[in-house]
Amino acid sequence: MFMLERERIDLTFKKMKGQTANFLTLINLSLGTLALLFMVSGDLKIGFILIFLAGLFDRFDGMVARKLHIESKFGKQLDSLCDLISFGIAPAFLIYQVVLHQFGVPGMIFTVIFIVCGAIRLARFNITEFTGSFVGVPITLAGCLMAAGYLTVDLVPGYLYMFLTFGLSVLMISTITIEKR
Repeated sequence: MFMLERERIDLTFKKMKGQTANFLTLINLSLGTLALLFMVSGDLKIGFILIFLAGLFDRFDGMVARKLHIESKFGKQLDSLCDLISFGIAPAFLIYQVVLHQFGVPGMIFTVIFIVCGAIRLARFNITEFTGSFVGVPITLAGCLMAAGYLTVDLVPGYLYMFLTFGLSVLMISTITIEKR
């Protein structure tokens, strides 16, 4: 009886351990979604902060998966879906709300281009074998740089955010390589 109970506990622990990274990934998604909800409610500052917190959890989920040897195809796909929300849609929406909305349809188009290029970047990453270098700027970096634009909105002319948005979009789908650290 005692041995069966111990085996059940060991199995439960292994299952929980195997989902640790995915749990952190879902926190990333939750923070990105909360960022969007706060932005819709007009609290852009909280949305900005939540995007960066999502970035921390995105960093931790991969580290935990590698450290615990629990990397999986499911985890890779889940991470990409969550990253599209937290570092594609949320930062693009933040900059749209802060400055790009004043340009009407062109501002909308640049916002959509960023999100589309982020999705392409993630899809490409998911179908290639990782060799230690990223091809194109990772969406996490591009999204955090985009969100950081929020801090300079009073210092920089609004039209420059269209260039920032487009430049980051092109860098995500480019073939430049960035070594992972």
